[in-house]
Amino acid sequence: MSSLPTTIADELSITLGNLADAATGTVTPTLRIGVTGLSRAGKTIFITALIHNLLTGARLPGFPPMAEGRLIGARLAEHPDNATPRFAYENHLAALTGHPPAWPESTRRISQLRLTLRYQSARWLRSQLGISTLNLDIVDYPGEWLLDLPLLTKSYAEWSAEALALARRPARAAEAKDFLDALSHIDPAREADEVTAETLATSFTHYLRTSRGDARALSTLPPGRFLMPGDLEGSPALTFAPLPPPAATPRHASLYAMLERRYEAYKSVVVRPFFRDHFARLDRQIVLVDALRALNAGPEAVADLETALTSVLACFRQGASNPISRLFTRRIDRILFAATKADLLHHTSHPRLEAILNRLVANAARRAKFAGAETRSLAIAAIRATHEGTVKDNGETLHTIIGTPENGQRLGEVVYDGETEIALFPGDLPENPDSLFKTADSTPHLNFLRFLPPANLPVSETGDPVFPYIRLDRALDFLVGDKMQ
Repeated sequence: MSSLPTTIADELSITLGNLADAATGTVTPTLRIGVTGLSRAGKTIFITALIHNLLTGARLPGFPPMAEGRLIGARLAEHPDNATPRFAYENHLAALTGHPPAWPESTRRISQLRLTLRYQSARWLRSQLGISTLNLDIVDYPGEWLLDLPLLTKSYAEWSAEALALARRPARAAEAKDFLDALSHIDPAREADEVTAETLATSFTHYLRTSRGDARALSTLPPGRFLMPGDLEGSPALTFAPLPPPAATPRHASLYAMLERRYEAYKSVVVRPFFRDHFARLDRQIVLVDALRALNAGPEAVADLETALTSVLACFRQGASNPISRLFTRRIDRILFAATKADLLHHTSHPRLEAILNRLVANAARRAKFAGAETRSLAIAAIRATHEGTVKDNGETLHTIIGTPENGQRLGEVVYDGETEIALFPGDLPENPDSLFKTADSTPHLNFLRFLPPANLPVSETGDPVFPYIRLDRALDFLVGDKMQ
């Protein structure tokens, strides 16, 4: 069950949306899959690769409908929701296959796309009825928006207390300094004025942005729209910041009362519609986790990522689903946790990466299973940017990855030019994931760089580019395979 509070109007809107979906799916069943992850987790790449592999009939041995020859074909279809932007698949594919290839732009807003799959059922009786069809609706949304969902359960005072406590942690001193300095000169009971509100909101947003950078890689940074404002940039709903409570009940005209109203407006105008119109209508969910980025930044970032994943996944409407219940209240009955960028490690380290992912999502996975949802964890790379090799070092054989680092990537004193291919030993992940949550001294020395997309791709018999991947087929099977039996 979801712990988020909803109004009668919310539930009515969700039910009407489900009934509309059911009406359009009376002939062709529809499966809605949500794809999310925090910044740079690889959402756009995952969706583009998944769509491309299905459209081109690529080799997917871990996806039975394809491996058994039962998938007849896939095509892009017009999506019935005209109010939601379409996922720009063609643009993203063009970037990946360009000369030179480039990673597509990151997810900055919600988008969706419908794939229609035609297949032969593996069940004898159903196969006698002819070809089966499934609409696969893929909903892409920024993970930063997901971080906002817990705000629906918190008052302005509660959120302010949590946000200020985080900002005052010693590990965040450098990033939060300017904001806390500005806050130290503010009396929350003073008369409200727009200049002060904008100054605080700007400094608070700068603190959030710098905390999210590679050096810190922190995750618990709501409000998410402060980082990705879109068409709401500069609006009153995005012009607030946390304040300590005043000594007495704040007057209506006080700064505290004004920012409190704007916080509540943010929940009403931004967070609640996202939950009601999109998030609460999902059937399946994949959560992409860039665990390696957190490992690079140290124990504080790893612990922060665990906290973020636990809090946001508590908002999922989880549980078993059936055709009747889906008419009124949709449940997410399968959640896949995917540690992305597995190509930055040699395959011998993938089991340890999955163990780290399991440690990060342990609390969330237990809650999902208790609610009746099925979960799985995988280490994946939707598009593989490296290949593997070995080197000898002082008589020892080291497993390496080989690829071209992006321009400006640094390793020690070396800065790469975006053209030179290298062999890199990324280091060994620990056998015990708990060690990553301890002091920096206990963190192993790891080298993770960002690599360019693969160039000179092979082509299929039909002339389509073939992207190398790691376990994308198994991820697809978990998310969709049971619906195509």
